Amino acid sequence: MYRFKIFSSPFFSKGVGGIFIAVILGIFAFPVWAGDGLVYGLGTRTNPEEIAGWNIDVGPDGAGLPPGSATLSEGQGIYDMKCAHCHGVFGEGVAGKPVLAGGIGTLGSHEPQKTVGSYWPHATTLFAYIRSSMPFDRPRSLTDQEVYAVTGYVLYLNELLEDMGAGINAQTLLQVEMPNRNGFVADPRPDVANAACMTDCLRNAPKQ
Repeated sequence: MYRFKIFSSPFFSKGVGGIFIAVILGIFAFPVWAGDGLVYGLGTRTNPEEIAGWNIDVGPDGAGLPPGSATLSEGQGIYDMKCAHCHGVFGEGVAGKPVLAGGIGTLGSHEPQKTVGSYWPHATTLFAYIRSSMPFDRPRSLTDQEVYAVTGYVLYLNELLEDMGAGINAQTLLQVEMPNRNGFVADPRPDVANAACMTDCLRNAPKQ
């Protein structure tokens, strides 16, 4: 039978181990009250600029869309350079990568094709996804103007926009009517309607 003899090691025999344990417990086991909040002594304070870099969500109503504008023809150049190697020149997908275009009207068939044009309910969702996650190998590398451009061009590949010289911006993006815009239902679970707590949440939490 083996037995742990950590406290009999030379490290602990000189009293250093006791100090080590005390420090660890002091850091991780006992939070310190400072001012009006519970402070654990970990991490650093953030600032508005850092928060703004992550606050990039966009709502179906366009809330969160940044200023900027681009043309669909600009989007074609960016798409061909940074997107087509995965999604295909016409949005058909390459080597199992996601298909972006086509499939409109197939969702009720035996072979539904879920693409941006056939399935996604809002054009703003496309903008938000490209902005946060594309290109796959370099997410967040596109400027807002480039995101507008690529978004417009993907909508063009789905025949939802027609004029390659047209401008795409926050206002024109909201005017795009996606074919499956009425194909989703609201989440009926009661907890999703709760008001989000943004300040003093721990202090104001209901008693269990």
